[in-house]
Amino acid sequence: MPPIKVLIVDDSVVARRALSQALSDVPELEVIGTASDGRLALARMAHTQPDVVTLDLEMPGMDGLETLGQICKLFPKVRVIMVSAITERAARSTLEALALGAVDSIPKPSGAPGAATIGQIREQLIAKILALFPEVGVKAGQVAPREAGRFNTDINVIVIGASTGGPNALTTLLRALPQTMPVPVVIVQHMPPVFTQQLARRLAAQTGSDVAEAADGEILAPGMVRIAPGDFHVTTRREGMHIKLFLNRDQPENSCRPSVDVLFRSAAETYGPGALAVVLTGMGQDGLIGCQRLRAVGAQVIVQDEASSVVWGMPGFVARAGLAQAVLPLTELEREIVQRLRNRKGTGMREVAS
Repeated sequence: MPPIKVLIVDDSVVARRALSQALSDVPELEVIGTASDGRLALARMAHTQPDVVTLDLEMPGMDGLETLGQICKLFPKVRVIMVSAITERAARSTLEALALGAVDSIPKPSGAPGAATIGQIREQLIAKILALFPEVGVKAGQVAPREAGRFNTDINVIVIGASTGGPNALTTLLRALPQTMPVPVVIVQHMPPVFTQQLARRLAAQTGSDVAEAADGEILAPGMVRIAPGDFHVTTRREGMHIKLFLNRDQPENSCRPSVDVLFRSAAETYGPGALAVVLTGMGQDGLIGCQRLRAVGAQVIVQDEASSVVWGMPGFVARAGLAQAVLPLTELEREIVQRLRNRKGTGMREVAS
């Protein structure tokens, strides 16, 4: 396959140099140029036809959001990865960029492009780019067939894992679900600190649901939706009559903190067959081991399908392992969740009416 062509757009000479150096010796990638502002980027895109653009948020003249809008309009097949600072303002703008069509984001490099900075960029950016262009697709026959019929176990919690493409997928899913759910929902979305806080606020405003970052020691209750804070694992644990959320900064798993595996394993231990896991679009295989543990205790697992995923990494690994009871388009996951909730033992249809 020809190399993936990358255009780097940033007003900072230091950032352009760091990004270029990080990608320079990767055989699967080719940095075809750089641009210092949005207008120059659009002009160069017309001639170089990149596959991927790394796009700075804050630039003089045409900023990142305006440039992104033009890229989506003029070059709809180009994948855009935002490069943003870890601040509240940048987090809000990045979430807006993801809603407009960017596929992912990375923290903006700071300081001189030394070995540590280059290594950090390589670890994040290369994996994100390569995940957008999988060499081998998964054949339909390799996933577990959808299970029909009713499910005779209680569902007492919904746990969701997502990564690349997750913010938009979560918005679509939570908008479709009833605002007042009969069970709590706990989410791990791969994002840095500050970004998860802004994501929670955005989801609360867009869905009308009780969405917030998880707090250490918080009691889980029906209807609440909690998101793991960036750089913290979230777990569930029974204490007396209540099940609570707990945060920790144990070692990353699958290079992630928060990790989907950590949440899913704790849900298997706390809820057993009463957990329903949902794996949405995302790169890597975080969540696979957690789904193995969940299925071992009789819990239910459903995943987003390849066609509706930005990256079919996380859900694809679960599906290929035969752990998914249903592999569905994003727009059908809500109906599947509601149907499974309606079939809870002793649960009336009215409790989960949308």
